[in-house]
Amino acid sequence: MSHQRWMIYGANGYTGDLTARLAVSRGARPLLAGRNAAAVRALADELGLDHVIFDLRDPVATRRHLADVDAVAHCAGPFVATAGPMVDACLDTGTHYLDVTGEHPVFEAVLARDADARAAGVVLLTGAGFDVVPTDCLANLLHAALPDATALELAFVAPGGLSRGTATTGLSMNARGGWRRIAGTLVSTPMGTPARDVPFPTKVRRVGAVPWGDLVTAHHSTGIGDIVVYTRVPAPSLLSRLIRFAPVRALAARAIKRQPPGPTAATRAATTCEVWGEVRNAAGEVRTATLTGPNAYDLTADALHRAVEHLLAGAAEPGAHTPATAFGPDFLTHLDRVVVKAP
Repeated sequence: MSHQRWMIYGANGYTGDLTARLAVSRGARPLLAGRNAAAVRALADELGLDHVIFDLRDPVATRRHLADVDAVAHCAGPFVATAGPMVDACLDTGTHYLDVTGEHPVFEAVLARDADARAAGVVLLTGAGFDVVPTDCLANLLHAALPDATALELAFVAPGGLSRGTATTGLSMNARGGWRRIAGTLVSTPMGTPARDVPFPTKVRRVGAVPWGDLVTAHHSTGIGDIVVYTRVPAPSLLSRLIRFAPVRALAARAIKRQPPGPTAATRAATTCEVWGEVRNAAGEVRTATLTGPNAYDLTADALHRAVEHLLAGAAEPGAHTPATAFGPDFLTHLDRVVVKAP
C-alpha cells in the first residue's frame, strides 16, 4: 500500500471512542468503523473524521473496507466472536491487526496464526491495551533480569470501574473459574486461589489468582512455565456460584447493558493502576519490579494508539505478537504517566 491509513473498528464502543478522541487530540485522522451506523456516524461527525459501516459477519464487505487501510485497531467485542473474522480478513488484505482483548481463547487463536501472518507480511498484535501491555512488558523486563527464571507471578490493581464490554466479558470468564499455568500447562483452579499479599507501590494488598491474559501471553513471550496472575477478588457469594448457569448470566448481562458505558472522565482522572511482578529461578534467586500508571482505560487508549503508530513506522516484524515481542519491553517508556521500577 502506498499510504498510511488506519481504522478503529468498534469506534462507538467505550474503548474505541476513547482511542478515537485521543488520536485526534494528537493530530491523527483514523477512519472510524463499526456496524452501528447511527453511533459511528455521530462520533465521526463530532470529530470531523471519515467513517464506514460494515458487519464482520459479511466477509465481502469486511475485506472491501480493509483493503484500503494499513492497520485496524479492533475494539469490537466480544472478541471470542469477532477476532477470528477480523484476523482472517486482515491476512487476506495485508492489513496489520491490533486488538484489546482479555480472553484466553482469543490470545491463543491469534498467536497460533504466526506462520499465516509471516506469509502475509502483516503483524497480528493481540492484547494492545491494559490487557496485556503493562503486564507483558513487565514480565519481559523481569525475564531479561533473570533469564533462567522458571516461575513468574504478576499482580495488578485497576480501580475506577469497568466498561460495559469489560463487565460482559468478565461474566463468561468468571463462569469458567480461575486458572494458572503449571509446568507449561493451563490448570483450572477455584477463582481467587491461590491468594497472597503483594507489596504494590502504594501499599500491601491481599489478592487472589485470576484468569488474566498473561497466562497465555507471558508464557508465549518469556517461555516461563509456571505463571500466576493476581488481582483483588470479591469474597465467594451465592451470585458468584450461580453465575456459572447460563440463565443467570443472561440476566446479569441485561443488567450490565443498563449501566453507563464506562468510567467517567472525572473517575479516570482520579484513579491510577499498579502492577507488581516477580520471577524466581530453580536456585531460588528472585527479581521483582513494579509499575504505576493512569487509569486502565486511559492506558489502553494510549497504548493502542502508540502501537498503531509503531506498526505503521515498521517497528515490528511480520508475525503474531504480544506487545513485548512486537516492540520490546521498553514500549512501556513510550506511554503517558507510566513509571517502572525494574531490576
